[in-house]
Amino acid sequence: MKRLCRYVYLQEASELSSLKPQLDALGVPLYAVVKEKIGSEIQDFKPNFAGEIFLDETQAFYGPQQRKMGGLGFIRLGVWQNFIRAWKSGYQGNINGEGFILGGVFVIGSGKQGVLLEHREKEFGDRVGNESVLEAVKKIVVEK
Repeated sequence: MKRLCRYVYLQEASELSSLKPQLDALGVPLYAVVKEKIGSEIQDFKPNFAGEIFLDETQAFYGPQQRKMGGLGFIRLGVWQNFIRAWKSGYQGNINGEGFILGGVFVIGSGKQGVLLEHREKEFGDRVGNESVLEAVKKIVVEK
């Protein structure tokens, strides 16, 4: 979760959560990995996310080289368009904590399937389409 752009991450979490019935039907879980817990932030995130939430305080999931967008990222038109889109949809954010690490969405197959979809943000709020997520999820071979 980012801070200043938390609006767009809550919106993306909500949009991905809309896929939960389809994911359940396919036997595929929905997870979120967050990098820090400040106050009630994870509790506040839960109403927008229908899956399980994991806290990665060591930020191991974020990789050996974290991708960041510095303060100049806020002058990008796309960032402001994403922020305004989420704000108009009613999502609210805060300015606490670290807010520059870029996130992403991954669809990881079972066993040796590996990563079936990898969407890494290029700027805050650069989100993946639900259609792409579903297309990748349908390739998962669920192990029983």
